[in-house]
This record gives sequence, structure tokens and C-alpha cells, in this order.
Amino acid sequence: MEIRLRILLLTMLLGLAGSLSGCATLRHLFGHDAPAAPADEGASTDRTATADDSTPPRVIEPEVERRTVKVPRIKSQDIELGGYLGTLNIEDFGAHRVFGIQAAYHVTEDFFLQAEYGRSKAGRTSFETLSNISLLTDNERWFKYYDMSVGYNFLPGEVFIGRSHAMTSSFYILAGVGATDFGGDSKFTGNFGAGYKVLPMDWIAVHVAVEDRVFNSDLLGVNKLASNLEAHLGLTVFF
Repeated sequence: MEIRLRILLLTMLLGLAGSLSGCATLRHLFGHDAPAAPADEGASTDRTATADDSTPPRVIEPEVERRTVKVPRIKSQDIELGGYLGTLNIEDFGAHRVFGIQAAYHVTEDFFLQAEYGRSKAGRTSFETLSNISLLTDNERWFKYYDMSVGYNFLPGEVFIGRSHAMTSSFYILAGVGATDFGGDSKFTGNFGAGYKVLPMDWIAVHVAVEDRVFNSDLLGVNKLASNLEAHLGLTVFF
């Protein structure tokens, strides 16, 4: 009897162990507790990377608004004619209005030759005012000059008016020689100066210039170098 009971318990234990082993085997077969293989993850990553690499990059088209540039039709070796109006400071005789004409011949785009003729009428010196004595006649008070200069254009650029209109411009310097008739005598004169030129249109130019005209004078009894500074605004036309 005791032997049969032991055999029964042993049979029950073996059956329970077999049931547990079968469940584990089934779970293993259906892959519920199987860890993911590193090789499979690597292959998946490679497939994703390959798929991304096969997609062509997006091309970005630049949207740039092109500005229409109008090139001035200014030829080299052009002739420029015009006039000017300004103020001339005649040494010892005060500052007075000056007006004149000018002509320029553009040898190249940078260099030009310029001729000027201008006139102004001098006032009275402080000595004449205090002593009430006139040193010059009315006709001798006319200050007349004419000269020939060589000019050089530099710093070319543009002046903008608003956002859509641009005008060609440049600075220039010049120097030359000529003669001045004043006080009943004609004096050899040297002149030099600088200016700024703007072209509102291809055939017209506006000048703002400053020049100094220097000559040896003994008009008041003392021999000295007289400096006569002039500033004027001019308008010229290209031919």
C-alpha cells in the first residue's frame, strides 16, 4: 500500500514537470520571449538608410529680382559746352557774383581739356571806403579771366534718387594756366581746383566746382601773390 502511494506521487510529479516544460517550449516556438537579434536591427537600419539615400535632394530655385541697368551712351572724345554762375572772392575787393562759359574736350574717359572764360565786377576796398578815394575806374573794376586746364575724372559712381533711378557721377580735379585782366593790367594766372559732376541724362551734366586763380599783383602798392577763390554751379551739354 505504501509502495503504491509513492508510485502515484512520483507519477504526478513527472506529469507536472512535463506540463511546465511543454509550456516553455510552446512559448519558445511562438517567439514570445525571444530577444531581438542585433543583426536584424542593423539590417533594418541599412534598409532605411538605403531608402533615404535613394530620395533625390530638393532643388531650391533662387528668386532674385534682376535690376535693369541702363548704361550711359557717353563716348570718349566728346565735346562738352555750357555755362556757370557763382561767387568770386577778389582779394582786397570782396566777394561778388561771377558768370562764365566753359568748353571741354574729353580726350579719354578719364582725361579732358577744359577752357573757361568768366567775368566779375570788383567792389571797393576798405581803403577806398574810408578815404573816399577811387583807385580804379568803373571799367578797370571788371575782373575778366580766361584759361586752359587739364582735368582728370576719378571716383566714378552713381547718385540714387529713390529706389529705381540712378545718375552717373564723378569727382574731378583740374589745373591750368591763363590770364586775368584786372585793374588796367593783364596778369599771367595759374588756376587749380576740383569739382563734382552729375549726369541726370546721358547728354547733360550738372557741375559743382571750386577753383582758385592766383597771380602776382602790385595793384595796392605792395607786390604779392593774390589768391582769388571761386565757387560756381554749372550746366553743360554733350555733343
